[in-house]
Amino acid sequence: MELIVAVALTCILSAVLALLVLVADAVLLDYGECTLTLNKDKEIKLEGGGSLLAALMDNKIFIPSACGGRGSCGLCKVKIHKGGGEVLPTEEPYLTVDEVKDNIRLSCQIKIRNDLDIEIPEELLSVKEYQTTVEKLTDLNHDTKYVRLRLAEGDEIDFRAGQFIQFQAPPYGSNPDPVYRAYSIASPPGDKTHVDLIIRLVPKGICTTYVFEVLQEGDKVTINGPHGKFCLTGSSEELVFIAGGSGIAPILSILADMREKGIDRKARFFYGVSTLRDLYLFDEAKKFEGELPGFEYIPSIARLAPDEAWDGETGLVTDVLDRHIKEGQVKEAYLCGSPGMIDASAEVLHRKGIKDNSIFYDKFS
Repeated sequence: MELIVAVALTCILSAVLALLVLVADAVLLDYGECTLTLNKDKEIKLEGGGSLLAALMDNKIFIPSACGGRGSCGLCKVKIHKGGGEVLPTEEPYLTVDEVKDNIRLSCQIKIRNDLDIEIPEELLSVKEYQTTVEKLTDLNHDTKYVRLRLAEGDEIDFRAGQFIQFQAPPYGSNPDPVYRAYSIASPPGDKTHVDLIIRLVPKGICTTYVFEVLQEGDKVTINGPHGKFCLTGSSEELVFIAGGSGIAPILSILADMREKGIDRKARFFYGVSTLRDLYLFDEAKKFEGELPGFEYIPSIARLAPDEAWDGETGLVTDVLDRHIKEGQVKEAYLCGSPGMIDASAEVLHRKGIKDNSIFYDKFS
């Protein structure tokens, strides 16, 4: 009992100290107004104290961030010429040695304490914010929703199949601030007035809880984009798509784009889910077999209950991939899903002779 009490008191003390640090940082440290020099030719006045990522977003400059600024995706990279301070331990796992030498940093981890001189790719300056309306909101299964957003009258979004947008969950309940999360676009680029999303519930996730418990058809949603480079190359080589769960979204967009553009490449799509109830959009994916020459859809169920009927593949998607792909047969691969699934699939692909520079992936953080 004494040990339990000691541990509890330690946890409480740590929480109080962390809260005091946050209060002191917010109240006692006044950094005032700081100047941000962007790409050498633009100056922006910023209020000190917040993160660089949030400040840029407030000024309608949208740096991609799949995790909403939590420092867990490593996407929000910018080059800091001056004022960024030392690289933080929270950044190190996401930066290569060469990136550190080149002053690349995670904008979500940089706090604005002084004037900054930064550089971002010019294409990010063309990323736009859009006001949309929820046109359709349906359940795909027990923990995944299909969301169709309609852009405002007269607006269009130009994107490439495989890219993503950032979705804003407004303040609600105990969440006092707007929060952005990244979701891949499932609709084809040919439809410039809609954005289709496939959103899986993350327990206690701020944005997914909003989508599942608050969002209704007819509601307004702010998004920005497009972001990302998870797009087909111009190669004509045989390829494979590998996805799990909501990772099916960008693959559906790419397949629809291939159909619309008449892209004739031999391709197989390996889609893995845990249980039969996790399998959705089967008919939509299977239909591409009759629309794309040389295309095959191969879904797999990892755990099948004794009383469930399923005549398809069973086991982990990596095992199914290993059984179907011969060494040297495939030259290009596109992977989308959890980091664990992607890493395991990449190992299989390496054994089959596919090189790193021909493996493209979109890891969901």
